[in-house]
Amino acid sequence: MRASVGDRLVVEGTYGGELRKEGIIVRVEHDDGSPPYIVRWLEDGHETLVFPGPDARVVAGAR
Repeated sequence: MRASVGDRLVVEGTYGGELRKEGIIVRVEHDDGSPPYIVRWLEDGHETLVFPGPDARVVAGAR
């Protein structure tokens, strides 16, 4: 997985009742775009350090 600042991280709910989460990548820790990422979640604006799992995907932002 590779990402850049401004890309969207989408995490699909994998358990019953969990919903999809979407956030904007605001910081990439490595020059090659590999995880972890600092993500600002759209639902509440909270920022967290994320190590994406197999249920996550990156959607390219406007560049």
